[in-house]
Amino acid sequence: MPYSLHSHSGQFCKHGYGLLEDVVKEAIRKGFYVYGLTEHMPRFADSELYPEEIEAKCTPSSLATTYNDFLKEAKRLQEVYNGQIQLIIGSEIEFINEEYAKYVHQLRKDTIDYVVGSLHHVQSIPVDFSPELYQKALQIAGNGDLKTLFVKYFNEQYEMLRSVRPEVVGHFDLIRIFSDPVKAEQLLTPSSTEAAEDKEEHNDVWDCIIRNIKYVIEYGGLFEINSRAWKKGLRDAYPHRNIIKAILVEGGRLTLSDDCHGPNDVGLFYEKLPDYLKENQINSIYYLKRDQNIDALSVKEHSNILDDKFWQSMSK
Repeated sequence: MPYSLHSHSGQFCKHGYGLLEDVVKEAIRKGFYVYGLTEHMPRFADSELYPEEIEAKCTPSSLATTYNDFLKEAKRLQEVYNGQIQLIIGSEIEFINEEYAKYVHQLRKDTIDYVVGSLHHVQSIPVDFSPELYQKALQIAGNGDLKTLFVKYFNEQYEMLRSVRPEVVGHFDLIRIFSDPVKAEQLLTPSSTEAAEDKEEHNDVWDCIIRNIKYVIEYGGLFEINSRAWKKGLRDAYPHRNIIKAILVEGGRLTLSDDCHGPNDVGLFYEKLPDYLKENQINSIYYLKRDQNIDALSVKEHSNILDDKFWQSMSK
């Protein structure tokens, strides 16, 4: 019974493709038990639009309209496919500045079941849109130093976590997406053999990671294992295996997300997950499910996941 708590479609996301209903149909075909519909929340300033949105002549107002249209369609699909799949409705949030916490709280209050707490910007500069914008963030926010950029990313993530307390933490270490892989590996390895003076800087990054992990565990959030990282050519899914180890040591709970951006992305690289879970000694995964008794989402455990028939439908 596979599941994913993080997805998108081209109908409501400019860097996605295809209809949301076709995403749902593919999730049903592949035997998903729970599938989260989590289009991006709108952004609220012209300066925060992505290049693709500017080209499409989007505005903050049009993004808000698109998001409201998503909510209507998601609720319609919940009703149409009730009994075939459990669809839960959320949003992948933005946290470009602290004002976004207010927007997220309002969304939560009025419209959605849960949020995927993601950080896509450092000092308001997008880090996952393109290598060019990543380099801009590295130079401006990181002063040309990858360690500094990583520390700022995890510090801003901590502010997002404290402000929003997302039920699911999205791609925890997205900051490594366009980084130098050798340098990123060093930064994310607590037993690094760097020189003593470098270790001190390195530990700043790792201390931020552990602080953030502990906070999520404290309020009860889930950390997604996001398979879309493999589409970007990274060795590890998000998060890096060393971060997964730290999450497990601290007693954290992991979930699964394909971060789908269209119908063909449903279950993206899920066939690689059994080996990844085994390598990282993960035998239990958690997911959100609507509890009809309390009319709210609750966290469920899927134990012995490596012994399950969970994975067979992913090869279809």
